[in-house]
Amino acid sequence: MFTKAFILKKIGQILLHLLFWIVVLFFFTNFFGVEKATYEDTLKFSLFLMPITIATTYVASYKLIPDYLITKQYWRFALYTSYTLIISLYLLFVSIFFSLIYISNFEYADMNPLTKNVLFITTAVYLVVIVVSAFKLLKLNLKQSKNNAELEAKILEAQLKLKEQELHYLKMQIHPHFLFNTLNTMYGFALKKADDTPDMILKLSNLLDYLLYQTEKPSVLLSEEIAHIQDYIDLEKMRFNDTLDVSFHIDIPSESVTIAPMLLLPFIENSFKHGSLIDRQLKIDIQLSAHSHMIDFRIENSNSENTEQQHGIGLDNIKKRLELLYANQYHLEIMNQNDKFSVQLQLHISNHD
Repeated sequence: MFTKAFILKKIGQILLHLLFWIVVLFFFTNFFGVEKATYEDTLKFSLFLMPITIATTYVASYKLIPDYLITKQYWRFALYTSYTLIISLYLLFVSIFFSLIYISNFEYADMNPLTKNVLFITTAVYLVVIVVSAFKLLKLNLKQSKNNAELEAKILEAQLKLKEQELHYLKMQIHPHFLFNTLNTMYGFALKKADDTPDMILKLSNLLDYLLYQTEKPSVLLSEEIAHIQDYIDLEKMRFNDTLDVSFHIDIPSESVTIAPMLLLPFIENSFKHGSLIDRQLKIDIQLSAHSHMIDFRIENSNSENTEQQHGIGLDNIKKRLELLYANQYHLEIMNQNDKFSVQLQLHISNHD
């Protein structure tokens, strides 16, 4: 069922077309009204030309251009355009005979000079066809450009949603792994009824708050990430006791530096989980500095096995997150040597401040 707005729109279009063809009729009447031609005779000739002009114009603008030219079916466009030209030229020749027979009563000398000339007649008719077709072509191109822009916007929106979903999925893969380690440590302290248990619960509470709420943000202050890294290290110190030798060197001149949440912590977690005890000690050295628009993060842990064991799901997820969040803005180097495993991450943060 047609709506009122649709009906009004169609009525407006019809009235606009009628107005346009009235203007064309006025143009024809004045164009052919020269010398001794009477207004009545010129009007009759112009009225005879109108159906030819209207038919040719609508065929070109509503069939040939949208169905064949815009869709790049050039052979069909050329073929059907040729047919249209042949038929319209034939009808234009008929208009000359109409002028001769019905207007001049077979008196060639009494004919309007311009109605004798096929060139003037075709020029007048095809001028209208060309102008309307050019306008139609411009309108279709603008519509196509708008549709392309809308399509690109939808594609970008879909890509953004996919990116967000992938990031969320990667975070969810990190979270259970991280929670398992920290909860396991707390369980061990609870069994021992250690005096450090309340402090451990507080640190774990801070980490859980960071994990559940802060990681939903696109970025956090680097100082916040460092604080929770420190909490994690303190928890691991409680678990390892004297078997852990960890150093954490920080050089962050500015407090305004930001970073994607949970980006560095998985590297540290990986070192604690996969690092090896050498001479009954797990050695971990962490260095973090931020200058200008660059974050430089380095971590090294003792390793007794020259294998790819430490290249687990955690590091793979971090690589994917880096590619999604900092594409072409980071350099990651992972080295697995005989006695140590090291990671160096250089991160350009100019677009994330």
